[in-house]
Amino acid sequence: MLKEYTEVDLPQPSSRHRLGKHHTLSYYRRLAWLVGLFNFGFLLAGLTGGMVWTSSGIALGALSNLVLINLSIAILIRQQHVINLLFWLVTRAPTSWPLSIRWRLGKVYHFGGLHSGCAISATIWFALLLVSMTFHVLHGLPGVSAATVKVTYALLVILFLMIVMALPGNRSRFHNNFEVTHRFGGWTALLLFWVQTIMFINDQRSDISLSHALFSSSSFWMLTILSTSIVLPWLRLHKVPVEVETPSSHVALAKFDYGVTPFPGSSTAISHNPLLEWHSFANVPSPGKDGFRLTISRAGDWTGSFIDNPPSHVWVKGIPTAGVANIETLFTRVLYVATGSGIGPVLPHLLAKQVDARLIWSTRSPRKTYGDALVDEILAAEPNAIIWDTSENGKPDMVKLTYSVYLAFQAEAVICISNQNLTRTVVYGMESRGIPAYGAIWDS
Repeated sequence: MLKEYTEVDLPQPSSRHRLGKHHTLSYYRRLAWLVGLFNFGFLLAGLTGGMVWTSSGIALGALSNLVLINLSIAILIRQQHVINLLFWLVTRAPTSWPLSIRWRLGKVYHFGGLHSGCAISATIWFALLLVSMTFHVLHGLPGVSAATVKVTYALLVILFLMIVMALPGNRSRFHNNFEVTHRFGGWTALLLFWVQTIMFINDQRSDISLSHALFSSSSFWMLTILSTSIVLPWLRLHKVPVEVETPSSHVALAKFDYGVTPFPGSSTAISHNPLLEWHSFANVPSPGKDGFRLTISRAGDWTGSFIDNPPSHVWVKGIPTAGVANIETLFTRVLYVATGSGIGPVLPHLLAKQVDARLIWSTRSPRKTYGDALVDEILAAEPNAIIWDTSENGKPDMVKLTYSVYLAFQAEAVICISNQNLTRTVVYGMESRGIPAYGAIWDS
């Protein structure tokens, strides 16, 4: 059976798709660049049209609003309810729509480009605001106090540090430091934003009372919304029991039943110490049963410790959040490509049977590593699954294999759940040949 798929000739990428579908021109980056262009346009308008820098001075309020607008988008686009809403809206599109439209709609999970673009833009505007505030203080101009400028300097340092730690190279190399910096830096920045905003409104309020100035300020109400958005997941923080099975030293199957049965394609973040680090895994609910499972593979110190010393309880917070594979309902037939523990995010979709699906799963000694029960469950849900045992057959040419099965199954789209390099290889390998393909993008 495997031989017939490996003998299919793989066509060359088309000139039409070769460049435009490369990950360097991903929708994530396009969104980030689009945000940058919009903000650059506002900068030009401020320089030439008198929107910010006028003949009578610097409009500090306008600069402050530009900071807040970008910051609001950067934070709210990461809110769990907003993410679920985005996926829900996009997947309302019927499969009767042209494939070219559904192909683009499926890229909804690239919304992180808005987060990155707006966060960087907010920091740049904030630096310009700080320079303008400093100019006002040094030249004795009204509208800002020296104390407000000092708080703003401290806030800019924190924002800059968060951006540096979020750069892809630093995030992967110093992931724990990134987590701590983003969490504690984010909370500190939020507190300082409140202090700076109140002080700035007080500096600008003229002869009206501070309370009236606050309640009539859009900055005050926007910060209230942002604070609520940040706090909301933590209101659902609780410690829950977990049953852990370890079919092998490579993987743990964690079972939960604490009153939450998540939807297929969602993820849950768990932690041993909620103040320090969180790890997200795909939920695997079973049709007709309460609770869910997580498939946790050894991929570092935290997962290794979880497998070697299974806990009796872990912390959870927030709500189940939609992931990339939720876009499957945009298509009539989907080919899933998974390697190793990537089967975890795929399995709930196979069980739910919302879409006609086919599976390629490449992994080492599947029954020995993941247990007979899990492999039998996969085959019961998808009897035609291609389970490639790399310990017996070596690693396949995944692009060629994917293309072959895509043709045989007459799929409309490919969804790949694997490591970063292979995901990019498969997604580009398909899209450069005119086939809609999707996979995690390891964004900010």
